[in-house]
Amino acid sequence: MDLVLLWVFLPLVSVAWGQYGDYYYGPYNYGDNDEWVNVYRQGFNFQCPHGQVIVAIRSVFSKKEGSDRLWNYACMPAAQSLGEPTECWWEEINRAGTEWYQTCSNNGLVAGFQSQYFPSVLDREWQFYCCRYSRRCPYSCWLTTEYPGHYGEDTDMMMYTYDYYIRGATTTFSAVDRDRQWKFIVCRMTEYDCPFQNV
Repeated sequence: MDLVLLWVFLPLVSVAWGQYGDYYYGPYNYGDNDEWVNVYRQGFNFQCPHGQVIVAIRSVFSKKEGSDRLWNYACMPAAQSLGEPTECWWEEINRAGTEWYQTCSNNGLVAGFQSQYFPSVLDREWQFYCCRYSRRCPYSCWLTTEYPGHYGEDTDMMMYTYDYYIRGATTTFSAVDRDRQWKFIVCRMTEYDCPFQNV
């Protein structure tokens, strides 16, 4: 009898823990048949479904395909405590061939990417698709390690803990390898409205 009760209540405890405590996300579903969102040397536009944010990023590099990468993303719903997104927008374009640092303005969270390939530079320009949740504010922010660890390597970046969100990235570009390394800006979000916003 005790074993039956355990099997009945264990799923309920797991669901509650996932909603209110630290929770391990993975493994991720990258979409239908793990297809890439782009083909080499072509632009793409990827947006998570409404109310979801980016939680995993996968990429493979090919020198013979114009030193370009295939990309794939996984989305998960934002925590219920954040509510529904109040607005979403595309951030400014980050130019190809340059290093850059960008966070979503207005305390937004990354919910998509848009990119265009430039053969003259063998690189891509990037834009973040950001969504704001009420007037929540970021805190406990940090930078991930570099993805990929070395230029030209495949990469698979995952958010392992619930309630941490990607707010932006900083990237370096190698003119020799014609590849980019990313460090993602990861933050928690307040569960209450706050009076300020970043720009």
